[in-house]
Amino acid sequence: MATKGRTIKMVGFLQAQNCSIAPGSWRHPAASTDYLGPDHFTRVARVLEEGKFHLAFFDDRLAMPDIYGRDHRAAVENGIRVVKMDPATILAVMSAATTRLGLGGTYSTTYYEPFHVARLFATLDLMSRGRAAWNVVTSLNDSEAANFGRTEHLAHDLRYDRADEFMEAVMGHWDSWEDDAIILDKESGRFADGDKVHALKHEGKFFRTHGPLPVPRSAQGHPVLIQAGQSGRGRRFAGRWGELIFVVYPNLAAGKKQYAELKAAVAEAGRDPDSVAVAPACYVNVAETSAQAEDKRAFTEALAKPVDAVVLLSEALNFDFASKDMDSEFTDEELKRLSWGGFKDRVVQLSGKPNPTVRDFVSFSGRGTTREFPNFTGTPKQVADQMEEWFEGRACDGFVLVASQYPGSFEDFSRLVVPELQRRGLYHRDYAGATLRENLGLPRPGIGAWKGGNS
Repeated sequence: MATKGRTIKMVGFLQAQNCSIAPGSWRHPAASTDYLGPDHFTRVARVLEEGKFHLAFFDDRLAMPDIYGRDHRAAVENGIRVVKMDPATILAVMSAATTRLGLGGTYSTTYYEPFHVARLFATLDLMSRGRAAWNVVTSLNDSEAANFGRTEHLAHDLRYDRADEFMEAVMGHWDSWEDDAIILDKESGRFADGDKVHALKHEGKFFRTHGPLPVPRSAQGHPVLIQAGQSGRGRRFAGRWGELIFVVYPNLAAGKKQYAELKAAVAEAGRDPDSVAVAPACYVNVAETSAQAEDKRAFTEALAKPVDAVVLLSEALNFDFASKDMDSEFTDEELKRLSWGGFKDRVVQLSGKPNPTVRDFVSFSGRGTTREFPNFTGTPKQVADQMEEWFEGRACDGFVLVASQYPGSFEDFSRLVVPELQRRGLYHRDYAGATLRENLGLPRPGIGAWKGGNS
C-alpha cells in the first residue's frame, strides 16, 4: 500500500506533431489522423482529465529532424516527428476543454528572450486559471540554431550558464505585480497601485530586459517549472529550478541511484527535496489478460523502422549518424561533441563500452522504439505492481506516460490501471484543487521566493 500522504503524480507526454515520441505511433491502425486540428488535442485532453492526470506536457524541438545525412527527406518520408506545431497555441485550445488538467509546454532558453517566455506563460496561466507549467530546455542541435540565425548550437555548459540567467530574468518578470496591486476603483479612476508594480531592470552577461511585465500574477502565483537535466551541469540546473523533474531511467536500479542524486542536487541548492517531484518516462501496455497485453506490446514494437532510430539519434545528439558505419566506434573527440550528455552517458553505461559504436547507440538507447523507456506490461494488477515497485522503492514520485498510439494508450491506462492504483491508495481519487500547484501539492510562491526569500 502507499506511503501515507504520498501518491503518484501522473503526466501525459504529448507532442504537437503527427506522432507521439514513438515515431511509429502514427502507423498504428487505431491512431487518430486529425492531429492538424483542435479536435485531436481536445479529445486527448478530456481523456487525461477523466483519468485524473495531473498534467499534459508537450515536448518540442525547434527544427525538423535533418541532421541524418544532412537532409530532411528521410524524416519526412517516414513521418519521423516532422510536424512540430507551437505547443502554446495548442495548450490554450486544451485549456478551454478542461477545468483541472495541468498544461505544460516546452520553450527554449537558448533561442527565445526572457520577456517573451515570461509573458507567454504568465498569460497562459491566467487563461487556464492557474494550470500552466513551463518545461525549461536549452535545446539540442545545429538545425535549431540555423532556424534562429545562428551558425551552430551553443556548447553544453554555456547553454546552462545562459539558462540560469534566463531563469533569473523570467522569475524577476513574474514578480512584477504584487498580489494586491490591482485596485480597480471605477469611481476614483484608480486602476492599480503603482508602488506595487516593479520594473526588473535586469542587466547581465547574456540578457538585458527592463520590465515591468505587463501581466499580473495568476491564481497559482506563477507557472510550475518542469526540467529534465540529468547530466552533471544539467542536474545542478534542475536542482536549482525544477519543481517537476522529467527523467529517463533504463531500469529500476538505475532509477533509484539517479533519483537519490537528483534529490541531493535539490538539497544542495538549498531547497526541500520532498517539494520536488521526479517522474520517469514509461510506456504501458495493459489488457484484461497477460497474453493480450504482450500481443499489444509486440504489435507496437513492430511499428518501428530502423531508420527511425538513426534519424532521431542524429537529432538528439547533434551528430550525423549516416557519417559512420554501424560497427564504427565513436572516438573520444566525437563523444565530447555529442549534444545531450545524459543520453550519451546512459548508452556508455548500458553498453559497458567507453567508446560505443553506432549499433550500440541504436541498441542500448532504444531511440525511435517503444524500448526507449521502461515498458510496464500486463493486466491492470500486474502493471500496478510494477509501478508500485518503482514508486515505493523511491525511484520516482510519479510517471510520465508515453503513448504508443493516440489516444488509445491514455484511454487504456485511465480505464484499467487508474482504478487499480486508486484501490491501493497510490493514486488520488480526485483533484485537490483548481490550480496545478494545488494538485501537485506545491505551495503558492510569494514574491521573491525563488531567491530564498519568504515575502
